[in-house]
Amino acid sequence: MIAGAGSNSTAEAIGYSRAAARDGADALLQITPYYNKPTQEGLYRHFAAVAAATALPIVLYNVPGRTGVNLLPETVARLAELPTIVGIKEASGNIDQSSEIRRLCGPDFVILSGDDSLTLPILAVGGAGVISVVANIAPAHTAALVDAWRAGAIAEAQRLHGQLFGLARAMFLETNPGPVKAAAEMLGLCSGELRLPLAPVGAGTRERIAGALAEAGLRAPVAAGAGA
Repeated sequence: MIAGAGSNSTAEAIGYSRAAARDGADALLQITPYYNKPTQEGLYRHFAAVAAATALPIVLYNVPGRTGVNLLPETVARLAELPTIVGIKEASGNIDQSSEIRRLCGPDFVILSGDDSLTLPILAVGGAGVISVVANIAPAHTAALVDAWRAGAIAEAQRLHGQLFGLARAMFLETNPGPVKAAAEMLGLCSGELRLPLAPVGAGTRERIAGALAEAGLRAPVAAGAGA
């Protein structure tokens, strides 16, 4: 169990991390501080302070499209020298960045894709897997892709990548988690309810999600307008 325990306040991130450790988490997911846009030195000091406050392994989370700041490979390499910082969820969308992290940090540092559409490319440059949105609705397909790559079944991994690619892209037609909640509702897994300020996806998006589900070979979705 990897607990999301990040914040744009270092003191809050430490508090959340200690609470997660107390409650039995196996590791922590620590996002780059959002909105206040720290420098690379500020990012280093933030994560180092969290690492010093807990013994749990830490997976960094780089998602500049959400936070407004990019954790550069050189800073990741500095952080990787700390014993409890063991990996990164890399969602910059930049394969060169994943390649540079692998080059600087060596083979033991874990790189996890943060973008389903880039899982296979990141595996190809040394990644270990994915922290996935699509796996909420297609867990077996997602696991099979990673397993195929690890087994050396490259053609099968490519086939599964192609099968899931349209669905992965559809999950970001509107702000996540709106599309994946809509898809889960169509598959009868849960309601599509969202908390404000997020709003349900529009009718056009629902139709495109329904098409992507069918293209991926998942169970036939209910009518695109149902539950809206």
